Amino acid sequence: MPSANAPTTASSPKASAIAVVDDDDALRESLVWLLESVGLTPRAFASGDAFLTTGHETFGALLLDVRMPGMSGLQVQQQLVDQGSRLPLIMMTGHGDVPMAVAALKNGAFDFIEKPFNHQQLIDVVQQALSHTEQQHQQTQALARLQTEFDALRPKEQRIVQHVAEGMTSREIADHMGISAKTVEVYRLRAMKAMGAANVAALVRQAVALSLVPALPPDVE
Repeated sequence: MPSANAPTTASSPKASAIAVVDDDDALRESLVWLLESVGLTPRAFASGDAFLTTGHETFGALLLDVRMPGMSGLQVQQQLVDQGSRLPLIMMTGHGDVPMAVAALKNGAFDFIEKPFNHQQLIDVVQQALSHTEQQHQQTQALARLQTEFDALRPKEQRIVQHVAEGMTSREIADHMGISAKTVEVYRLRAMKAMGAANVAALVRQAVALSLVPALPPDVE
């Protein structure tokens, strides 16, 4: 059991529960106590099966043991991957299980921690996972707002946004759509204002985020 002088840290950026999945009763209780001691909200499960039967989308992070009777940690992770889950997963592993933890990282795990734990290290990793969850949540909300703003544009404005993102000039867009270049500029400025784009570069980034045009490969300047 952790000492009463467990390290403290700032509260998580989002009031999300942390799932703790381990078949070791003593370790589960220890982890729950440690997380609660720094103001976090853990929920413990004795098996991967028990965890997967819950609405795991409500959790902000997952602490998952790699070796357990029944479903292993890797099998639980694969189920989450197959379900399209974006839950940050922190694999807990013994020294001999490091290759398995590396496999988990390659399959999208957020991080892994070796037993026995350094308490502050564990808390720091959990906080980072919670921050990652909050960032994902904010990005999802921002994209939903952007989609709503784009959907509210007039059809011609939507087409102009797409053509601008495709790299067409105002004259090329005008010729393509059979309207004047001045009208193109008016519609483009109106769309930029409605979508909160400060300049054309911002409008192009928004169009990429909305999948109106494909993003350039990373090696393309």
